[in-house]
Amino acid sequence: MVRARSGFTLIELLVVIAIISVLAAILFPVFAQAKSAAQRTACASNLKQLGLAWQLYADDFDGGVCPSYYPVEGGELAWDFRQGAQPGLLHTYAREPRLARCPTFKGKSWGRLHTGYAYNATYLGGDYYDGILPAQSGQISDPPATALFADAGFSSPVFGANYLRAPNDPLFVAGKVHFRHLGRANVLWADKHMTSSASRFNVLASEPELGSLSPQDQAYDLE
Repeated sequence: MVRARSGFTLIELLVVIAIISVLAAILFPVFAQAKSAAQRTACASNLKQLGLAWQLYADDFDGGVCPSYYPVEGGELAWDFRQGAQPGLLHTYAREPRLARCPTFKGKSWGRLHTGYAYNATYLGGDYYDGILPAQSGQISDPPATALFADAGFSSPVFGANYLRAPNDPLFVAGKVHFRHLGRANVLWADKHMTSSASRFNVLASEPELGSLSPQDQAYDLE
């Protein structure tokens, strides 16, 4: 009588492991890309809602756009937060403070609960301590070419930056675009259209994920 074989031989186990390894090598990048695409989509949705809140704010203030920040008793009131981790100027219109958080960004945030996006402070939101007032929406002569919000950061490893700075701004080093979505950055423009930008400028070898949207200020200014 022939005894029935039970279990697997070593060769069979090795073949199965090899097949699983090949499948994993094929599928894991696909899963990673799918996850990244979903996060990029969620990020784009957040930015679009921030853009709507920004527009509602301007409508309520006769075209005066939301300030980047200004000092208040006990600290600072900014577009995204108030000192003490309270909601900021756009909260009334967005009604969801977590909109300021990119689902992909994991860096530190300078005391803000939510970060990942930056608002064009150089040309739109102004800078209180430098005496630069917020713009009027009517001053934006080319809205489709003026960045409003973008994925942003600074330094390496990348920290959160909530004020987007143009290349000629002395504070550019602290408010760069962060190309965090597989080499792309979500950008919301002043006409509220979204782009996923892969073109980056002013990149340093020490900060390969960071850069600007244009060589000079073309993508940020009001022209």
